[in-house]
Amino acid sequence: MPNTGTDHIVTSYNEELAALAQAIAEMGGQVEVAIENGTRALLRLDRELADVTIIADQRIDDMQRQIDEMAVSMIARRQPMASDLRAIITAIHVANDLERIGDMAKQLARRSLKLEGINLQPTFYNGVKNMTALVSRQVKDALDAYANREAAASVEVCNRDDEVDAMHTSLFRELLTYMLEDPRNITTCTHLLFCAKNLERIGDHATNIAERAYYLATGKQLTSDVQQLQRQQIKA
Repeated sequence: MPNTGTDHIVTSYNEELAALAQAIAEMGGQVEVAIENGTRALLRLDRELADVTIIADQRIDDMQRQIDEMAVSMIARRQPMASDLRAIITAIHVANDLERIGDMAKQLARRSLKLEGINLQPTFYNGVKNMTALVSRQVKDALDAYANREAAASVEVCNRDDEVDAMHTSLFRELLTYMLEDPRNITTCTHLLFCAKNLERIGDHATNIAERAYYLATGKQLTSDVQQLQRQQIKA
């Protein structure tokens, strides 16, 4: 006769793993919305949207704690091995990175409140808008690589982090130039410099998620040698 008790335990365990993955997906979705709303509040100086973004960050924090509790409980009760343990540990790390991205999005929203009453020239915020588009893509692609356990896609995200860094450096120089040209630009550009740094940090956390995705897919750490090999294969 089939061991229905064992089958039930295995099914329940698989359901818990699926629930953990779903929780990460939902948290990732909330974080992507937070980035969009935080940046939109900044560029439009939208106080109402800024307030919504700041309040919504509490939900992201709660989701991170819930995922942490789920993962710790599974480790304690199930004593997972090999790939299952890797999946649970990775989920803890990814949730932590997502929580930090949520914090960065909240900081963007808060910065918009400090700029309230200032007329933002398109010249000033175009760079921020472009950088937001890039880091938002990084976060989305990193989460997709994690959900689908795609090693190659993870490497692509990590390789694009250089683009984020280069754009941050370019934006820093651009805003500094505006400040030197006219001292009246100093306040606005200083706030935007902090925003650019927040976006750069979001890019770093997206890279972290991609590295976790690579580890989840392969069981190996993503090293610079592997990234270089992947670049050569793409060029070929």
